[in-house]
Amino acid sequence: MNAPTKSQYKPKAPEHLIIVARVGAAQGVKGWVKLHSETYPKASAFEYAGWHLYQSGKWEEIELVEWREHGKGFIGRFKDSMDRTQAEQYRNAWVAVPKTSLPETEEDEFYYHQLEGLSVVTLSGEVLGKVSYLFNTGSNDVMVVVPTSESLDDRERMLPYLAPYVASTDLSAGVIQVDWDPEF
Repeated sequence: MNAPTKSQYKPKAPEHLIIVARVGAAQGVKGWVKLHSETYPKASAFEYAGWHLYQSGKWEEIELVEWREHGKGFIGRFKDSMDRTQAEQYRNAWVAVPKTSLPETEEDEFYYHQLEGLSVVTLSGEVLGKVSYLFNTGSNDVMVVVPTSESLDDRERMLPYLAPYVASTDLSAGVIQVDWDPEF
């Protein structure tokens, strides 16, 4: 198995941006590229304005002029990308949009980026760690909780972000309170 190249690692976006997609290989000969959405639902990545592309260590604005579903994924074309050679320059780039372009959430609804970094504490006050990232299994969201210096142990845990396990989420306090046995 080959180690991933540096371009395959997700970069840290500036505070005002959130990553919504990754650019894959060129598709065809007319400047199109494969686009791998990081959003749920997948097509929502294309509803956001203000696309920024991360390449060669920097973020730059870019215009997606057209896109469509293609098989189980998506393809798109950026402005000034008219042939396969031009499209290849975007391979392995990351796409981000301003957080302000995301729709407002309902009460007790959160974006993953809002939960990342929050402390995870049991109902009895034991600190399990902080949320490193979240992912969706198809049936529910899962928090990957990594230990911190305040954690009761050095275990990494995967906890469902789902009632009845999540008792409360307080963004202002930076805490997710969970009904979870630390021994599990």
